Amino acid sequence: MKISLNQIKSNIKENKSTFIVYLILRIIVISALAVAIFRRDFETAFFCALSLVLFFLPAVCERAFNLELPSVLEIIILLFIFAAEILGEIGYFYVRVPHWDTLLHTVNGFICGAVGFALVDLLNRNKNIKFQLSPIFVSIVSFCFSMTIGVLWEFWEFGCDIFLHTDMQKDFIIHELYSIALDPTKTNQTIHLGGISELSINGKAVPVEGYIDIGLIDTMKDLIVNFVGAVVFAIIGFFYIKNRGKGKFASLFIPKVRKKS
Repeated sequence: MKISLNQIKSNIKENKSTFIVYLILRIIVISALAVAIFRRDFETAFFCALSLVLFFLPAVCERAFNLELPSVLEIIILLFIFAAEILGEIGYFYVRVPHWDTLLHTVNGFICGAVGFALVDLLNRNKNIKFQLSPIFVSIVSFCFSMTIGVLWEFWEFGCDIFLHTDMQKDFIIHELYSIALDPTKTNQTIHLGGISELSINGKAVPVEGYIDIGLIDTMKDLIVNFVGAVVFAIIGFFYIKNRGKGKFASLFIPKVRKKS
């Protein structure tokens, strides 16, 4: 299917805010890419190139599935990509900005909930498919889809840490722990160690004021906030179907089938 220049101009006019955000982010990333190549910083160049490719995802999904993404949802997706890849990886926001990773995982749960909801809702409304689900069931599917994506991402982080020796599952410093492995009687008694203020590895002191939790707390935190984002959208989606055609808030985040011209 070919797209004429007039169609492109019409799309820009109808989604002016989305186009402006897309243009600004693209200019920033291309500038960063040029600087990275000039400095021979190929890791930064990779993240810039990846971001430019990911920026095309909303348009690709619209074309592939004949959908119309609401401007608000599309802008959120573009900003999410920029925040994760450019600010998070290149700008070190994951390390320098408190709770940056938590914020992004919450947004991810919300976005994936919207995607999962849209996929089921579009099938539910397709006259050629005998497939009718209640509002509560569509919301449950939306929630489960979002949580599945969140779990798969944690699998990815764990795999990268194990096989590529990265630290995507960020460490946490804790000052107490409970463990049955420390029980000398071997009778599953929980041993509490509190007030941990120093750490040594192989007899060598490590400059950390506490015990290093390797990834577990980060993973659980990410899944919990993903859960929050998924639940929020599941509730929004429930009332969207329950009161079909009423209210405008939910429609800001739910893709629709593109009308044939």
